[in-house]
Amino acid sequence: MREFSLPALYEVPADGNLTDLIRRNASQHPDVAVMGRKVDGVWTDVTATQFLAEVRGAAKGLIAAGVEPGDRVALLSRTRYEWVLLDFAIWSAGGVTVPVYETSSPEQIQWILGDSGATLVLVESGAHQESVESVRADLPELKGIWQIEDDAVAQLTATGLDVSDELLDERMSAANADDPATIVYTSGTTGRPKGCVLTHRAFFAECGNVVARLKPLFRTGECSVLLFLPAAHVFGRLVEIASVMAPIRLGCVPDIKNLTDELASFRPTLILGVPRVFEKVYNSARAKAQADGKGKIFDKAAHTAIAYSRALSTPQGPSFGLRLKHKIFDKLVFSKLRAVLGGRGEYAISGGAPLGERLGHFFRGIGFTVLEGYGLTESCAATAFNPWDRQKIGTVGQPLPGSVVRIADDGEVLLHGEHIFSRYWNNEAATAEALADGWFHTGDIGTLDEDGYLAITGRKKEILVTAGGKNVAPAVIEDRIRAHALVAECMVVGDGRPFVGALVTIDEEFLGRWASEHGKPAGSTAVTLRDDADLVAEVQRAIDDGNAAVSKAESVRKFRILPAQFTEEAGHITPSLKLKRNVVAKDFADEIEAIYRA
Repeated sequence: MREFSLPALYEVPADGNLTDLIRRNASQHPDVAVMGRKVDGVWTDVTATQFLAEVRGAAKGLIAAGVEPGDRVALLSRTRYEWVLLDFAIWSAGGVTVPVYETSSPEQIQWILGDSGATLVLVESGAHQESVESVRADLPELKGIWQIEDDAVAQLTATGLDVSDELLDERMSAANADDPATIVYTSGTTGRPKGCVLTHRAFFAECGNVVARLKPLFRTGECSVLLFLPAAHVFGRLVEIASVMAPIRLGCVPDIKNLTDELASFRPTLILGVPRVFEKVYNSARAKAQADGKGKIFDKAAHTAIAYSRALSTPQGPSFGLRLKHKIFDKLVFSKLRAVLGGRGEYAISGGAPLGERLGHFFRGIGFTVLEGYGLTESCAATAFNPWDRQKIGTVGQPLPGSVVRIADDGEVLLHGEHIFSRYWNNEAATAEALADGWFHTGDIGTLDEDGYLAITGRKKEILVTAGGKNVAPAVIEDRIRAHALVAECMVVGDGRPFVGALVTIDEEFLGRWASEHGKPAGSTAVTLRDDADLVAEVQRAIDDGNAAVSKAESVRKFRILPAQFTEEAGHITPSLKLKRNVVAKDFADEIEAIYRA
């Protein structure tokens, strides 16, 4: 058994709650822009004083609408300015926020609102309201629905005009550090989602230590971050609360469809994303270079960036020749890539899945360092991350200051610290199992090196055992295969089978470009090309790259290109893009069988 810990850099207040942050900001940084919001397509600053006033107005409306201390209030919306505003308004009214993914089905909405006992729900759109109304008969505790696109914030503010400042101040001070701040429901890769109760203390410990350890990334009045992750996901909440805690300017966008344009207009100094975002940036840039006849130059530049980054980790550093090549490519290629990312940033934080060593070195090599981290809903987001000044690419970093990471005898990662969730809502049995012996059992398999850097190698429940008795952790090879521009998703199979196989879906965005470059008919799709020799050969190259990361016994021998995508609507992936392996295996059982036919 091995463990590693770091001393805390931030002391959680003995009493108090997250609303203290916005009151402190208005007092200490009244004119500092703490938010950016889109008004008629233009980013407009919101000062700390303005934000507090808007929060107080909405909070009074929630009190007038019947929200009592400890009441659960659901928030069903895409990521937008109002999400952050209403989150703090719910806390200011004494409530507990229950986030709901905006893509949730009526059945999922009914489960989360019913299980949490939500008394009020704030939805974004008419479609969301219809979804809630369709299951409202099964939600006897639900008292009201307010719609953001129907001017819910203004309506709440008007409704609360008669609520006194004194009553609001009492409500804002009612919760203490150990009271629930939110109940975040897990994505539910197996079974019903469980509600993780995260206290104000957990967020203080999490965000306070993140901001302290990454201080150069959170400079008040200088730094900014653009939130495009789902605010309903715990990683999105980390971005929200850490930005307010620093404070730095926070902007919100609902999705990544126009991410390049949003980055160019907001120009953040810090980006927080998931590996798929950084893969898209790389693949899009490479595809554009190829389309412009500059593919070879891009590939040489990428090779130089990776070599330069690797050399930075050696005692001697990059050679003179490598530094010269790097300087040339910086003018030709790297500076343009940094401009795509907004032009001001030097750092990003990546979580949710492994980034991969190749991409980690590539981005550091172009002058945009991606710090990889690791966490779960139960750990209030990041429980480990790479420090800005001591990055180890290929790991998820050192433990959050003030916490402990332990590797059990069977390789499972165990966690301890103030940032860990207190319990699963209405589920004592699951709580007792997850928090056995005072440690949170993550279900992930990992290792710690001599400097306390954690590497995640797989999930206990996802380990495949082939017919030959070989244990296979799918994550390593899946992530390598998925890094290919044409691969949307990959799921390794082989439990109880003679060898390892894989199901592969094709990224439709890049397929059109690839098809055109390879002389395929216009309008070609994964359905029409799944047996095409050129496409099969291209996917085989992705498989070969993945196989290079594992032993022969763990390598993929055969694969099938699927005619369809893994979608959230079909239940194949969760809102946070995790595979529901049992659902995929059931829906594509015939394709799996085809892999093993003689």
